[in-house]
Amino acid sequence: MKAWQLSTESFRQEERREVWRDAMRRLCLPIGEIGEEEFYGSLSCLISPLGIEFALIEGGAQEISGRYLDQPAAIWLVLLLEGDALLTDGDRQVKLIPGDMIYGPTGVEATLRFSSNFRQIYIKAPRLALNPRLIFPLSLELGYLSGQKGIDHVLSGMLRSLADVLNNITAEQLRPIELAFTEFLITSLASERNAFSLGGAAGAREAHLHRICQTIETRLGDPDLNPGRIAEEHGVSQRYLQKLFTVAGKTFTNYVRIRRLERCRADLVSPLYAQLSLSEICFRWGFNGSAHFSRTFRDQYGISPREYRRQHTTDE
Repeated sequence: MKAWQLSTESFRQEERREVWRDAMRRLCLPIGEIGEEEFYGSLSCLISPLGIEFALIEGGAQEISGRYLDQPAAIWLVLLLEGDALLTDGDRQVKLIPGDMIYGPTGVEATLRFSSNFRQIYIKAPRLALNPRLIFPLSLELGYLSGQKGIDHVLSGMLRSLADVLNNITAEQLRPIELAFTEFLITSLASERNAFSLGGAAGAREAHLHRICQTIETRLGDPDLNPGRIAEEHGVSQRYLQKLFTVAGKTFTNYVRIRRLERCRADLVSPLYAQLSLSEICFRWGFNGSAHFSRTFRDQYGISPREYRRQHTTDE
């Protein structure tokens, strides 16, 4: 886990604005106008094993405006903790209150303006960290999530709690948080997509498949997981279940295998499971044997699970 911090309090007042611009540039957040009064800003950033950036940012009146094109494809999310903010996206304006969230893909131009002191948590998740859980490609534009209700309220509360302890959290504690965050984010974005982007039969199928995949996530450790059991639980035929996956360009079996491999891969690099053997990890996620698991892992990632774990340990 990589971590870095900065506070403008360590610099003379005439230096602070440029120091702040440089620090925010490191997060690929371009700073526009900065308030004319005495300025302050501080940030703490953690980069998780999955490559997700968690940054706690607070400061005086300013705007984040523009875009950075030269960065890996990722999805960002901002939770406003204190103060007020205004998102401007073309002709659209969205006013944020504490607890609200906005999101979007990197490389899209927009302006987030803070008229007074503020505090926020900024998270940027690489597409590679999200792709294994995506059934349908995410073609996102800038969006808004109210933190006042439903699953978005739960996500907002989790991130608010994370912000309270971000400066003291360990790599072992961050690992389950980053996994939970990806699950919450995908669920929230899928809900938004189904509510506003798709309609009719196509929207209904996508929503149904998303619910099925959520059920699969809770059953990955069951070696007897099969299409029949999932179809029965959702009240559909196996033929219809397979058709849902076919429309998404996948199969049930392949999806389950990839999700199990991803869970195993996460455990192999997690300090929480450093004492578990390869066999214990593969059985934990529904594989029937370590030899089969090793072959499947190598076929998928081009490296054996043992070597993958060794390289990560060496890197650390």
